[in-house]
Amino acid sequence: MIHPFIFFEWLEHQLHLHIGNHVTYTWLVMALLILVALLVKRNIKTVPTGLQNFLEPVIDSIENMIEETMGPKGKAYFPLIATIAFFILVSNLIALIPGFFPPTANLNTNAAMALTVFAMTHIVGLKEHGIGYFKHFCGPVIWLAPLIVPIEIVGHLARPLSLTLRLFGNMYGHEIVLMIFFGLVPFIVPLPMMLMGVLVAFIQTFVFMLLAMIYIAGSLEEAH
Repeated sequence: MIHPFIFFEWLEHQLHLHIGNHVTYTWLVMALLILVALLVKRNIKTVPTGLQNFLEPVIDSIENMIEETMGPKGKAYFPLIATIAFFILVSNLIALIPGFFPPTANLNTNAAMALTVFAMTHIVGLKEHGIGYFKHFCGPVIWLAPLIVPIEIVGHLARPLSLTLRLFGNMYGHEIVLMIFFGLVPFIVPLPMMLMGVLVAFIQTFVFMLLAMIYIAGSLEEAH
């Protein structure tokens, strides 16, 4: 169950396109983020004002969180983590606008981000440690490797599944609950659920971002 009227779904029918709501709304979120980035870049000042004044503390907070979670080497992955965070947050928040569908309420969008984090985790590990990265999968002593390796492989494969389903379940569930309230009582009553939706949007963004940092930080560490 999603919003009864989705603007881009109507537009797709008018243009005879069949690309899916999650794709069109992903493009919308991307366009919004690019537009905001261009506006801030064009008006950057030594003494921040307006939008720059709002975004600088947010950027600093994300950067500090990355450094605290991942260490000094984590700064290199700030663009990836920050981009994912902003994309998920804006995608979650547009769910509160009647007629708009959150891309994060679709498994495909979330799986794409989760697989990106999964791939980067192992790319970073191989880049940082070379063939020695595979020691992470072997356990503390070599004779335990036959037991530990399958467990580690299953654990790593479960990561993208966990990231995908957690975000999807929360956002799709919120959509269903919100639409039920809108169907029963269109005015006033849905407002508390919409306010809760703002909280859910920020929490789910933080959880996805934090887990991505932890996974990549784990691949940066030396195997013991």
